[in-house]
Amino acid sequence: MHENPFGFWLLTRYEDVSSLLRSGHSVEERHVVSEGVFEQIRQDTFGGETQRMTGLSMLDRDPPDHTRLRRLVSKAFTPRAVQALRPRIVELTNGLLDDIERAGQVDLVSSLAFPLPFAVIAEMLGTPPADHERLRKLTGIVVRSLEPVADPDTAKAIMDADHELSEMAREMIAWKRANPADDLLTALIQAEDDGDVLDDDELVAQTLLLYIAGHETTVNLIAGGALHLLRNPDQLALLREDPGLVENAVEEMLRYDSPVQQSRRITLEPTEVGGVEIPAGQFVLVSLASANRDEGFWGDDADRFQVRRANARQHLSFGAGHHHCLGASLARLEAAVAFDLLVARFPGLKLDGDVEWNGRINLRGPGRLPVAVR
Repeated sequence: MHENPFGFWLLTRYEDVSSLLRSGHSVEERHVVSEGVFEQIRQDTFGGETQRMTGLSMLDRDPPDHTRLRRLVSKAFTPRAVQALRPRIVELTNGLLDDIERAGQVDLVSSLAFPLPFAVIAEMLGTPPADHERLRKLTGIVVRSLEPVADPDTAKAIMDADHELSEMAREMIAWKRANPADDLLTALIQAEDDGDVLDDDELVAQTLLLYIAGHETTVNLIAGGALHLLRNPDQLALLREDPGLVENAVEEMLRYDSPVQQSRRITLEPTEVGGVEIPAGQFVLVSLASANRDEGFWGDDADRFQVRRANARQHLSFGAGHHHCLGASLARLEAAVAFDLLVARFPGLKLDGDVEWNGRINLRGPGRLPVAVR
């Protein structure tokens, strides 16, 4: 537990991180009362401008607002609803693997890890045909707002991308109002909760959250998971010999290299952690990645990748408490299908060059993963 001189606190141990995530502390930054160097840098970098949808998505809201917003979309992400998507996910994956087989040598990020979750969330939302490359570029820029940003040029690029994405979302919503269907975006437009409906800005914010969170994190899970299998051939061999391990292997991928490395809370009251009191109104950064490798919880082999790890599912990569990841079941299913089919289809799968990382700290993962399949 560390009080950073920049004006925030950092928790790294499993029990501390788990406890704070499950507490009733806030995610709304209006509760921050400290104004350290960290806040000053942010003000100097972004000025008075903020992302349009900041604070409007369920990710940035406390109960009861969070509860209301989450309830409106949660039916589409129940385990039963997600399992109904399995045949389509299998179909999409097999189509991508056909292309990989024909090519022989590919970047696994652009050929599988990105297009699979992107296609799934786009179909779930029922969005109209769009410029996927443009959307990928814009979302990749916007998620840099989750990183430490001290460069005004980067801050401007984030704001510009956020504005463009917001306009694209409004266009999608307008198109869907004219072309309703049995999909998530139509359900959001028509949603009511005790007579309450999403206003236009809330609707845009939830749409963008689902669109971005629905693929950006799963890209890291599939790409990172593939990398760790290839770097640990003994574990890849175990999975190949026993395909029934695939679901547990996905949990170990999530633990070993969390697709989202950190989360945050703002203390609403003085809180004791490790014998030290954190005052109320403090921004607390919780390291999911560190908690997932804490030897105090996982044992002396915490830094080893093991697809048979018995308690792998106890990782904190999906968060905990009110803000436990809504799409956890979907991410698990997409990854399980991807690895089940990938490992069975390509016994000669191997790395075919240097890995290029995506340059992020929080949503860290391979940006390019060259592989050969024959």
